[in-house]
Amino acid sequence: MVRRDKTNYVIQSVAHALDVLEQFFGEVDELGVTELSKRLKLHKNNVFRLLATLEARGYIEQNKITENYRLGIKCLLLGRRYIHHMGLVLQARPTLAELARRCRESAYVAILRRDGVVPLEAAEPEDRAVRITPPIGNTLPLHCTAAGKAHLAFDTEEQLRIALPEHLIRFTDNTIVDRPVLLEQLEAISSAGYATDAGEYIDEVNSIAVPIRDYTRSVVGSLTIAGPAYRMAPERIASELAPTLLQAGAEISRRLGFNE
Repeated sequence: MVRRDKTNYVIQSVAHALDVLEQFFGEVDELGVTELSKRLKLHKNNVFRLLATLEARGYIEQNKITENYRLGIKCLLLGRRYIHHMGLVLQARPTLAELARRCRESAYVAILRRDGVVPLEAAEPEDRAVRITPPIGNTLPLHCTAAGKAHLAFDTEEQLRIALPEHLIRFTDNTIVDRPVLLEQLEAISSAGYATDAGEYIDEVNSIAVPIRDYTRSVVGSLTIAGPAYRMAPERIASELAPTLLQAGAEISRRLGFNE
């Protein structure tokens, strides 16, 4: 099968809308319809419709005095989210390397994305022939991964738990598919300070995760250690890995401005 170049899938109207936004990337603060029309080589009516759409979504706003347009608050929020996530990765990177070295297991940091968690950065032990490779960029389920449960248990947004469907997808024989049972487990996780996954997403793979908070005290990510079940028995998790991971999560949170 021949792969088509991604440029073949570009939606022209979306591309034009992004072209409009990119006109404000320079030193200019405001632009009018006429100037944008000249720059983009588009008819004024098309430019006006693009601006109206972007304005309705908050990415562009109009100066009522000059009637020119400028970037809207949504652009600021989008930029802050990007910086925020990149800041999380930068602050977590040295801790991930130390965790992988000290625990001799894979470690990764993940963030919440809609109905799942997405690993952003990872470190793997160098001296293990058998090790877990975190799926960077892939969405993992909330209800059966330690990283997902950490968000469910510690995030202040009650909508996360409410949004959990009554029917939970089973991935392995160990997956909790009974919603009340899962909610009861989340209460225990809140008390313990960390979440675990005992082969619930992938057979014979166990993991443990703790929340990461920032200066707003909000949960902005989770820190996870994952490894083969035969090396990550409940006894080792409780006595060795949990204290180490709790300390590491607290350290990253402090770097992000969290103050208990």
